[in-house]
Amino acid sequence: MRTIWEMLEEHRRESGAAAAVRPVFQGVEGYDVYNPTAPFSYQGRTMICARVEKRDSEVSQAVFFEETEKDVYRVAEGWDRYDLQDPCITRVLGRYVLGGTEVFPHPEQPGRLCWRTVFYYGTDPAHMERLAEGPEGMKDVRLVELADGRVGIFTRPQGEKGGRGKIGFTIAEDFGGVTAAAMEDAPLLDLFGEEEWGGVNEVHLLPDGRLGVLGHIACFRPDEVRHYFPMAFVYDPGTETFTPPRILAERKELLPGPSKRPDLEDVLFSGGMICRGDEAVLYVGVSDCEIQYVVVPNPFLGV
Repeated sequence: MRTIWEMLEEHRRESGAAAAVRPVFQGVEGYDVYNPTAPFSYQGRTMICARVEKRDSEVSQAVFFEETEKDVYRVAEGWDRYDLQDPCITRVLGRYVLGGTEVFPHPEQPGRLCWRTVFYYGTDPAHMERLAEGPEGMKDVRLVELADGRVGIFTRPQGEKGGRGKIGFTIAEDFGGVTAAAMEDAPLLDLFGEEEWGGVNEVHLLPDGRLGVLGHIACFRPDEVRHYFPMAFVYDPGTETFTPPRILAERKELLPGPSKRPDLEDVLFSGGMICRGDEAVLYVGVSDCEIQYVVVPNPFLGV
């Protein structure tokens, strides 16, 4: 198992990322827009969903935006908003599935907060109903439709089972099997060292039935600054094996900009990725306050 710093050195030797781009988001003036999904097409419109919040707050909404011109997005009128952090969106079993982190009062400790991943679904992404919720304290759960029509579930337990945060995987027969208990029981993938953590952000079903996984890997250093890097690997649900994760970008490769807090200045949080041949357009949340994208080599080719 390579450490995060060994992966970073390998990335620096091979890096060929193009210049980064900072899209514009309109209709939410005074708020930061970050940690997005990848853009997706709906009825001929290009949409994106992202986390929206004040710079001095973590009270968030997941808001849908429509592209009005190249790299300019405006709040989509008539689309529901959701009280979620870090949204993700995909298609599973013929429906759109929106997920994200829901924050709520701790059930046993007054004044404290807890969180969980929740999912909404529907045939119309503008208006969806609640599908399922994950265990308390678990962020970054992601769903994917497998080649055989079942539902793959990537998890991220913390604490006694997952430490700072490990990736797990399990399979449900259908939406009825997407439960907190199934997520709790998911076996872990041996991807990270004890002082590292990470999670899955988006999953691509590949032509051969394997899963192209876009995620993030993170750690602290003695300066207590959080270091987050987009990473990718390929998982085979049939053999339960995976390729070594690869870092896709680092903060200094993107445009300079503000940070929500000083300890978040080196955070790139994978949002989504559009694969097109030997390249991929990677969308990231930058320093917990803005969105940028960059073209990188397609990490799922030749592996």
